[in-house]
Amino acid sequence: MRRLHANLLLLTASLIWGVTFSIQQLAMEHIGPTLFTGLRFLMGAAAVLPLALHEAKTKRRRENWRMPPGSLPWLTLTGCVLFSAALLQQIGIAGTSVANAGFLTALYVPLTPILAWLVLRRPPHPAIWPAAAACLAGAYLMAGGALDTMREGDPWVIAGSLFWAIHILLIGAMTARVGAPFVISCIQFAACGTVGLVWGLATEPLTWTSVVGAWPMLAFSGLLSVGTGFTLQVVGQRHTPAADASIILSGETVFAAIAGSILLGQSLSPLEIQGCLLILSGVLAVELLPLIVEKMRNRRAAR
Repeated sequence: MRRLHANLLLLTASLIWGVTFSIQQLAMEHIGPTLFTGLRFLMGAAAVLPLALHEAKTKRRRENWRMPPGSLPWLTLTGCVLFSAALLQQIGIAGTSVANAGFLTALYVPLTPILAWLVLRRPPHPAIWPAAAACLAGAYLMAGGALDTMREGDPWVIAGSLFWAIHILLIGAMTARVGAPFVISCIQFAACGTVGLVWGLATEPLTWTSVVGAWPMLAFSGLLSVGTGFTLQVVGQRHTPAADASIILSGETVFAAIAGSILLGQSLSPLEIQGCLLILSGVLAVELLPLIVEKMRNRRAAR
């Protein structure tokens, strides 16, 4: 798969996740955040399971593939990190606006290359830094350019952004190690969903009425956001570095604001529209700047 195609998959994932911000907020009227997180990820695991089994069977027959030793604990850890990120975001969304949640979640954009540099000793391409700055500035404008009016859910979303950055790095490492995206997705979803369901049953009320009320949101977020969106992330990150992926996935902020204006009546101001354009410029920069630099180097070498 070419890198451009991988990046388009990541952009599609960000579109799905952006729409899901509004769906998640609507779900909080019916069900607790932990149960919602657990149930939707278990639905995602069930949706991906047939694909994972087929992928494993095919790779064993064609490539004599086996799960690398020690991979299962790491995939389980990846699922637990995913649960932490999703739960913190879900709790935060219940206490803030969709625009604020989108901005604060976008903090994973600069956090991902910083963590990759500090922890993995992998310095990112220089184009990452201006692209990350553009995305963060755009997300700030989309939040109204007034972070002094923090809401009670904002600290939870900020904490979640750190776990999103760690999750992106773990997915990059797992895709390189395991090489089976559907297997990776299914295992991490199952781990995330199981922890969420057990924790949720112990701490939150669950009634048939709440499940019925939240069912449309559960189906959408479980099948599309989890089953499709996160699987596209795993497939895309096989061919795109983690730092680059974080920039592209930040497009969810733009899609979150657009979906919020359509589904929740949260209109976009001129300032928020400028923020959208800044984020899109960052997404384009991470794709185009390395190509431009490479062409310039080739021309110099040809001389």
